[in-house]
Amino acid sequence: MTEPLPNVSVPGSTAALLVTTDSPFNLTAAAQAGLGSAQSLAPLCTLCCCGFLNRILTVVFMVSLAFAIVVGNVVTLTVFVQTRQSRTAQGYLKVSLAIADMMVGVLVVPFSVYTEISLMVTTAPPFWYHGSSTSPASSSSLGGLVSPWQPCMLIGPVFAGCTFVSISTIFLMTLERSVAILRPLHKDALVTRRRTLLLILLSWAASFLLALAPLIFSSNFTLEYNECSRMCNYTPLLFGNQLPPDANILLLFPAFDFTLLGSTLAVNIVSFTSIRRYSRKRKLLSEGSLSDGGGGGGGGGGCSHRPSFSDIKAAKTIGILTFAFTASFSPIAVFVLGNVVGYTWCNFSFFAFWILTGNSCCNVIIYSVRDHRFRKGVTLLFKRDHSPPHGEKT
Repeated sequence: MTEPLPNVSVPGSTAALLVTTDSPFNLTAAAQAGLGSAQSLAPLCTLCCCGFLNRILTVVFMVSLAFAIVVGNVVTLTVFVQTRQSRTAQGYLKVSLAIADMMVGVLVVPFSVYTEISLMVTTAPPFWYHGSSTSPASSSSLGGLVSPWQPCMLIGPVFAGCTFVSISTIFLMTLERSVAILRPLHKDALVTRRRTLLLILLSWAASFLLALAPLIFSSNFTLEYNECSRMCNYTPLLFGNQLPPDANILLLFPAFDFTLLGSTLAVNIVSFTSIRRYSRKRKLLSEGSLSDGGGGGGGGGGCSHRPSFSDIKAAKTIGILTFAFTASFSPIAVFVLGNVVGYTWCNFSFFAFWILTGNSCCNVIIYSVRDHRFRKGVTLLFKRDHSPPHGEKT
């Protein structure tokens, strides 16, 4: 879902070093330097939004993406809520992931659509377009947090928080499946509904606390609609054309993401190693079933501790979810790390942020391909007038 990894706008002192790149002059820097704070600055002409046709295509893309995110995740939520077999720990985690993705489609993308349409139909950008740092009511001592109304103060943390929720939920789903694979006899005792719901609540609280960390623990950041990414991103306020001393607080975002994604990858490796070892053992037993069948006690013990086929398939599905999220997150990670050391890569930031946003509609596609129960639930959802099938095999 996602990354809210901030698009750090590089300040004016660095802009002189980036004249050979496609990075724009930082608007916050211009405002604090007193460069036309009372006049409206023309929106930047970037690859995606330079020219009327490009702007139309960009808006069409955003509207289509918002529609796909909302419809796909509403279907996912409806299927998991109405299907009794889905009311498990894994089902609750999937519901949490779908809610986080749907919030991106309901709040984040429509705000970008509204802003882009406003830029097309009006001669001057909205008064909040360049961030609260340009507002006469703001003050550098307050970090630019005082303004008549800055929608990005809501939209930016929502995007960041939902992305962090997606990462943490995928990590919890991986842990849940690893318990089912490695300790199938203890799965029901270790993974309970109460523990799962508690972990979901903790992941949401921690994710949004982290998303607000630059505003809570520092007065040197604001949120503004970025001309490059076409989203609300964190922007450091300048002091004498210099980055604030605590600008590195933004590195908390990639550190959190890389830690969870790395842990998810490690748990997946352990789980798939166990699955492969089990598959190899099952193949050897099938080839020499007569000779191994004599030791019925050992064979029976092995069978009682083996993971079920549905657990193995679910683990593989979660592995695909992890791969898809990592692939969509990687461009953002590269962009943010480069941004912190002094590069903005304006055109690249648009693709990086919107590739991550597009991941919010990928989960329903993965479920449709990999999860037979989900496909069956979708079929019943759109064929309510038909009687349910008589066979209820699991």
